[in-house]
Amino acid sequence: MSAELLINVTPSESRVALIENGILQEIHVERHTKKGIVGNIYRGKVSRVLPGMQAAFVDIGLDKAAFLHASDIVAHNEVADEVASSQVQKKDIRELVRDGQDIIVQVVKDPIGTKGARLTTDITIPSRYLVFMPSVTHVGVSQRIEDESERERLKNLVQEYCDDEGGFILRTAAEGVSQAELSSDAAFLRRLWNKIKQRMGRKKQHIMYEDLPLARRVLRDFVGTELDRIRIDSNLSFQELKDFTSEYVPELQSKLEYYRGERPIFDLYDVENEVQRALERRVDLKSGGYLIIDQTEAMTTIDINTGAFVGHRNLEETIFNTNIEATLAIARQLRLRNLGGMILIDFIDMSEPDHKRRVLNSLETATVKDRAKINIHGFTALGLIEMTRKRTRESLEHTLCGVCPVCKGRGSVKTIETICFEIMREVVRVNRAYDADKFVIYASPNVADALLGEESHVLAELEVFVSKQIKVQTEPLYNQDKYDVVMM
Repeated sequence: MSAELLINVTPSESRVALIENGILQEIHVERHTKKGIVGNIYRGKVSRVLPGMQAAFVDIGLDKAAFLHASDIVAHNEVADEVASSQVQKKDIRELVRDGQDIIVQVVKDPIGTKGARLTTDITIPSRYLVFMPSVTHVGVSQRIEDESERERLKNLVQEYCDDEGGFILRTAAEGVSQAELSSDAAFLRRLWNKIKQRMGRKKQHIMYEDLPLARRVLRDFVGTELDRIRIDSNLSFQELKDFTSEYVPELQSKLEYYRGERPIFDLYDVENEVQRALERRVDLKSGGYLIIDQTEAMTTIDINTGAFVGHRNLEETIFNTNIEATLAIARQLRLRNLGGMILIDFIDMSEPDHKRRVLNSLETATVKDRAKINIHGFTALGLIEMTRKRTRESLEHTLCGVCPVCKGRGSVKTIETICFEIMREVVRVNRAYDADKFVIYASPNVADALLGEESHVLAELEVFVSKQIKVQTEPLYNQDKYDVVMM
């Protein structure tokens, strides 16, 4: 399988696209004025403790107060330092933090919608092969490293770097690396932690540590991924990434390329159009079936339909083949749209248990490549598949789109007929409340055309009913559901 990264840098934003076999699989967007804050470490102040929610709001210098749950507090702050980590989750939030307390926290989820950032006091600082954790003194190993002898080798190598200051977790990319590389990583993380501790002594400073910019963060996180090449369309960013890779990820340096082509870099694999399609509700399948994807505040729902696909044998086979094809499309859309949280999938009803099992297996296999943690809980009694995908940053839709000013996020607007009848009821109400000689209705072009066209007979009957002249005036700047009834 061929894979490459395309990095597009402009003065206002950076975008990174992961291409596998010529198809866009992931897109990462970072606006320079609205950088993601996941991984950042702050000195915050507890602004409010909520015993009923077992949580606290913490001011970290953002517009919205951040959220800290009792289960995300480890026993190394000034109130909870006597509480064992295993007991913290059982403790009352009032025993862990207090109003006005200064506390060192790390962001684990960006602010999403109306919700503030999610925090933890369990600080983690990642590098190429290791993750430094000041709250522990032992060594952990990624579950994706399955070879027991390799796990033991890595543990033994890193154990000597652990002390009272903190311990380490070995990332998947550490498999097979030498002691020298691990030692270099551990030394780098120690230096970084010492700098953070120095900043902690500066009382006026809010932010202790900022995670890497998007391009460098992606390269760090993609260590261990089989990439053929990495193309960047900015010479300045190319030079910065060369320096970064030479120091931290030398195995990627030979794959860096400065893209000098006349075509925009994202046009090479039709990335721009793929991003536009990823913002639509409907995803067409090659067979003729399609998916409908809806994001809501609580969850994401995915519905599968056969559409124009009629199959070749019988109905059950047609349904099964559509569902199998849908699992591959769903796995890609989850990564591409960065959908997180609870996800409900409504596959087309299957009567054969074997077909259900194979569809579930196909979905599990298709999501293996996803770097976000996924839990698939199988079919419910209603035939839906429940799953979760770890959410840390905004989805693609929430990053690129805002609430519709017309429908206010409902996804629908009142019909022209409904607006016409509302206007007529308003005329009757105003006529009974006030003494007017005539009325002027200001409405959007579509509604005005309807009042003067197919609804003109109803308007004429209304004039007779109120015994007043009613004039319709077109207001081009009005949305469909906006109108005014003015007395003259």
